[in-house]
Amino acid sequence: MREQLEKIREEALNQIEASEALEKLNEIRVAYLGKKGELTNLLKGMKNVAPEDRPKVGQMVNEVREQLENRLEEAKTALARKAREEQLKREVIDVTLPAQKNKVGHSHPNTIALEEVERIFVGMGYEVVEGPEVEYDRYNFEKLNIPKGHPARDEQDTFYINDTILLRSQTSPVQVRTMENGQLPIRMIAPGRVFRSDEVDATHSPSFHQIEGLVIDKNITFADLKGTLAEFAKELFGPETKVKFRPHHFPFTEPSAEVDVTCFKCGGKGCRFCKGSGWIEILGCGMVHPHVLEMCNIDPEEYSGFAFGVGLERIALLKYEIDDMRLLYENDIRFLKQF
Repeated sequence: MREQLEKIREEALNQIEASEALEKLNEIRVAYLGKKGELTNLLKGMKNVAPEDRPKVGQMVNEVREQLENRLEEAKTALARKAREEQLKREVIDVTLPAQKNKVGHSHPNTIALEEVERIFVGMGYEVVEGPEVEYDRYNFEKLNIPKGHPARDEQDTFYINDTILLRSQTSPVQVRTMENGQLPIRMIAPGRVFRSDEVDATHSPSFHQIEGLVIDKNITFADLKGTLAEFAKELFGPETKVKFRPHHFPFTEPSAEVDVTCFKCGGKGCRFCKGSGWIEILGCGMVHPHVLEMCNIDPEEYSGFAFGVGLERIALLKYEIDDMRLLYENDIRFLKQF
């Protein structure tokens, strides 16, 4: 029995000394001190030992067990300390190194321009209204005085889901839906993504953004329209900005006009930015056509109103002096981080 105990002790101590991982120590503990370990099996053979020798043998087994447990604990502590030291070496921080700068993002130029426009019009008492991008033909064209076969449809050729459903070519359908609700008066702007079958170039894209405005109330005149847009231009481009209205034609407004503002680069004197004219075109507008009011169940004899529309990308291009619309969508960080 003594020889067996000595053999177990030597084997266990040698394995403990050779261990380089905590997992291995646990395996040794189970192999020698566990319920089915070497010492436990040896104790099961005590029945074969003479009664007078059992106390002595039991003491020897306990001494070996205690020695192994102590050595296992010492080895565990040493390995844990070594692992901690290696971890600290790997994770050492050199406080003399320059700190890493966090790359904080910011709003896209389109978003910055949109928030500025919304701030201006909300400050004038307008509300911001949104609508679906997938729209019915009757809202996108017919109720805006553009029936089937009208030439204006060619200019706003869009993408059709079927004969009656399409991707909206303007945000004017939001105005129609608002007028149909019948809650007058109306003072609103409708920003959003629109779609047209255009080739991609420096100033065109099949997908872009518009901001359209609408006012419906009693005794609204063209003078209200001019005053509103003049104030908008001053807030957006500077207090010295002036506006000029040129006659135009839109099917849903009568009379209609294109609006120019004095060049904010040269103050209207003429430069490369405004091509020497001193003026820059920014939007289209007009008084809401009486037939459009009728189709939306509004009495044109009692109510009148005006509408206007501007391309969000156009504002961003002008405000930030960008010469190619495609730059807004290429997601080049070298370009975007300038704003």
